[in-house]
Amino acid sequence: MERMIGQISILVEDYDEALRFYINKLGFVLVEDTVLNSEKRWVVIKPGNTNGQGCNLLLAKATNAHQKNFIGNQTGGRVFLFLYTDNFKRDYELLLKNSIEIVRPPKEESYGKVLVFSDLYGNLWDLIEPNR
Repeated sequence: MERMIGQISILVEDYDEALRFYINKLGFVLVEDTVLNSEKRWVVIKPGNTNGQGCNLLLAKATNAHQKNFIGNQTGGRVFLFLYTDNFKRDYELLLKNSIEIVRPPKEESYGKVLVFSDLYGNLWDLIEPNR
């Protein structure tokens, strides 16, 4: 097997709140939600229609004050995650319909179409449709 990154953890305030946002507003799908103990769950999501490609997100509930300080700012204010799409218009309209904050409007770059949006906690994401 080749090496690959299988999952990236993202700090969240609340599992269910995060699931509602990522599934209902961004169209992600639930991969796994396993209760580990009274306070911890193993919650994995991924973008819909990925055909098994790409990286999953592990929703990691912040459990102490230090971790809570980094919710929404895991990269010091830089773009954290890059969501690739084969239909920029469709996904841009989904963001607008679901009142997702667009931080930088769509623009055409040498590599394709891109915009920056913010998730429910303030993490910045690029939505990118690469040039073919």
